[in-house]
Amino acid sequence: MATPASELATHQWLQQRSGLGELLGYDFEGMGLDRLYQVSDLLWKHHAELEAHCYQQELALFQMDETITLFDLTNTFFEGTAKDNETARRGRSKEKRNDCPLVTLGLVLDGDGFPRRSQIFSGNASEPKTLQDMLTGLQATPATTVVLDAGLATEENISWLKDQGYYYLVVSRKRKRLFSEHEAVLVKDLPNQQVRVQRIGNEQTGEVELYCHSQAREERERAMQSQFAKRFEAALQSLADGLPKKGATKQYDKVLERIGRLKEKYALAAQYYDIAVTKDDVSGKANAIQWTRLNKPHSRASHPGVYCLRTNQNDWDEATLWRTYTMLTDLEAVFRSLKSELGLRPIYHQKEKRVNGHIFITLLAYHVVQTLRTQLKAQNIHDSWQTLRAKMENQQRVTVVMKRADGKTIHLRKATRAEPHQEAIYQALGIPIQPGSVQKTVV
Repeated sequence: MATPASELATHQWLQQRSGLGELLGYDFEGMGLDRLYQVSDLLWKHHAELEAHCYQQELALFQMDETITLFDLTNTFFEGTAKDNETARRGRSKEKRNDCPLVTLGLVLDGDGFPRRSQIFSGNASEPKTLQDMLTGLQATPATTVVLDAGLATEENISWLKDQGYYYLVVSRKRKRLFSEHEAVLVKDLPNQQVRVQRIGNEQTGEVELYCHSQAREERERAMQSQFAKRFEAALQSLADGLPKKGATKQYDKVLERIGRLKEKYALAAQYYDIAVTKDDVSGKANAIQWTRLNKPHSRASHPGVYCLRTNQNDWDEATLWRTYTMLTDLEAVFRSLKSELGLRPIYHQKEKRVNGHIFITLLAYHVVQTLRTQLKAQNIHDSWQTLRAKMENQQRVTVVMKRADGKTIHLRKATRAEPHQEAIYQALGIPIQPGSVQKTVV
């Protein structure tokens, strides 16, 4: 939590820089490095019991509502080959590190952002196939609503959720975009961040489809489309300009191959273009490349900023459905916190049990961090963990040495005075503003 690092770096920090031993009453200076690896192995051995205990404690502490369940997966990469690790597999890296083996973490969270259950999968795990495995055994109440993104919202998974008695709220996989501003309801009204939602009932499936238009999302999508369109057209123009030049690509098949690669590279823009290549029948070479922009209705280009949700939760209004969906954004924030703020990424261990231990220790840290931040949010302190850590790090344990008149020396060990912003955090948590006791030694 305080300084995420490797076992070796943590061992040095505990022995040389940290006052944690004084606060906990533990002598870290006498602890060997191997002890940290042993603790990691022991924690992983009992991870299921510890995870369940943490969540039950959080339920009791905050009296949370268990009617919302969020599920998603993320992966992180190994430094090294990890060739003896069965979970280390090549896959689609969330951090664009496809050059490294990966390991996948699945998380089930409640609506307040507390992990209910976690599971470690191989790096090439298929997202849709993990849902049933993760939710089985949770003993969720019949009124529970499961929130998923499009990657997990397969028809098989939705059918399974129905059979198990769950409600679901998922990002639809439909490519067709619909939206009528006149029939939409305003659910978020902030400058340049308005969100409107159009509700459409589906009599055949009994579902509700929610077409959402985000003003901020529209601006992003328009900017991305414009940028990729300019790059795509510039690349086509460069290819066309090279046709009459010596040494440039001009063989018909090679030109088509180059265009295919450009379509793959700029897929977001290429789908809206019709490209024609004319061929000289005598030489077999391409002599012209022409393209026209297509107007595709019900697409991202015609409806920028629009996305679709689908649910069988028919009793909720548009605002409730949309606010519940936005909880997925909180889950993405959890993954960012685990990776960047709590040191999940990258993984340097090579053995499977050590990798599992590393991931689980990060999750335990997140349980404590989320508990602290939930308490602070109740007092209107909404800082990230990284910001909180930066605010607190300059309060330290110091030793003041003084000579007495009789020649003896006084060693006074105490915490430095808390700054005002630190006092505010301590008061919000209900703990003393000067951690640790005052130790006085006369030599």
